[in-house]
Amino acid sequence: MARSKSVQKPHADAGIDFIDAAEAKSGLSSKGLSAGTVGLLGATVIGISCIAPAYTLTASLGPTAAAVGTQMPGIFLVGFLPMLLVALGYRELNNAMPDSGTSFTWATRAFGPWLGWLGGWGLIVATVVVLSNLAGVAVDFLYLALAQIFGNPAIADLAGNIPINILTCLVFMVGACYVSYRGMEATKSVQYWLVGFQLIILVWFAIAAIVHFSAGNAFDATPFSLNWFNPFAVSSFSAFAAGVSLSIFIFWGWDVTLTMNEETKNPKTTPGRAATLTVVIIFVLYLLVAISSLMFSGIGAGEFGLGNEEISGNVFAALAGPIMGPFAVLLSLAVLSSSAASLQSTFVGPARTMLAMGHYQAFPKRFAGISPRFKSPAFATVVAGVVAWAFYAVMRVISNDVLTDTILTLGMMICFYYGVTAFACVWYFRKEAFGNARSFLLRFLAPLVGGLILAVIFVTTLIDSMSPEYGSGSNIGGLGLVFILGAFLLLAGVALMLVMRAVNPAFFTGQTLKKGTSRD
Repeated sequence: MARSKSVQKPHADAGIDFIDAAEAKSGLSSKGLSAGTVGLLGATVIGISCIAPAYTLTASLGPTAAAVGTQMPGIFLVGFLPMLLVALGYRELNNAMPDSGTSFTWATRAFGPWLGWLGGWGLIVATVVVLSNLAGVAVDFLYLALAQIFGNPAIADLAGNIPINILTCLVFMVGACYVSYRGMEATKSVQYWLVGFQLIILVWFAIAAIVHFSAGNAFDATPFSLNWFNPFAVSSFSAFAAGVSLSIFIFWGWDVTLTMNEETKNPKTTPGRAATLTVVIIFVLYLLVAISSLMFSGIGAGEFGLGNEEISGNVFAALAGPIMGPFAVLLSLAVLSSSAASLQSTFVGPARTMLAMGHYQAFPKRFAGISPRFKSPAFATVVAGVVAWAFYAVMRVISNDVLTDTILTLGMMICFYYGVTAFACVWYFRKEAFGNARSFLLRFLAPLVGGLILAVIFVTTLIDSMSPEYGSGSNIGGLGLVFILGAFLLLAGVALMLVMRAVNPAFFTGQTLKKGTSRD
């Protein structure tokens, strides 16, 4: 990389001034993305969209209730804590180094190229896994909504036809990839409508469930108890860890607001504020839906009980009719819009991380390509779509329950790269962590505690997932499929990293992005 290019600074009118002299000295540089196009509202909406509350809740309420019972609100609270603590660390890192590479760039600056590369890989793998999952949910709810609209239950069965399912998934993936390819302006326009619709329907669902409970019409009426918020009432630590892993999954996605930092207005402050606002809004919404679902359904294994394994992978599909009556189709459409919206917005994270890795020569140079017309990471976006669809196609064939297994695998990947980034914050700011109360709390204590929680959950989940009974029960040679997937994805990253080191050592020898601290 030419030195003159690495110190170029975008025009002031673009709203970006993050490449100062110190950062240029470290190797940080802009990528050519469309600067100043996203404000606080737009970033928050895209953050909520990426989390996809309707999709994550329908896929996780059942498994979480099965793991921890009525302690689900308490487990959501525990899952929220490390997300908030890590988000604070992310905000500090973004204030110091607003770069679209986020976890990759920050971990490289703190720990050097090897752990930095793996941090970026963890983010890419997590988002590719969830892209496949999102497309799968979109397929299920597309055919369910069509069945409800036309009054023909047989249409819903088309989602169980593997060839049709995989081909429909491809259509969704192509559409989402196309919108993402067109850049942040197109992404914002799509997201405002889709996010607004799903939030309205989820609040409607929660209120309707509470009304049924109050009227004595709930399926398995379970009176609200403050004990639900006690996570220590969970039966075992393994169940606690599984519940927290699922809880972390449902909050995941807020960091997309940081990967847009080179495209936001006021890039040093807007992304961090949007991330914090996103996490808080989602937390309140999740508590409302979890409590109302428990009050209506209970945790039993009956037809509409949250403990019923037959509905655990898609709770809203089962509860929409009993709770919303003739308006059940709206909930199906909300989950469809949620998964479709998140499918599109989730492309933002991996595409910009791969763009940064290509830009700093940690990935092949082709990944640094920018669309001249849309100022988006063109090649990286297409690669993310192709790999995600291929992953889904393989999982759809070999897994008994592709949603459950990919969610649990995703939980491990999230714990890994969020944890690496949290510790990167602690280490990068170590020379000034004890200078004042703010630095101690936000740059040391918060990310340290958040990172430690995630590290414990990662190790516990990795060990537990070795059991062939973990997740859906799918296994290969007696090892649980979730463990195999998690281990394979991490080891594949190590192998690819070694290949890149041999092919192009510039990044790994510190020529393109240098290790340092906040005082360097």
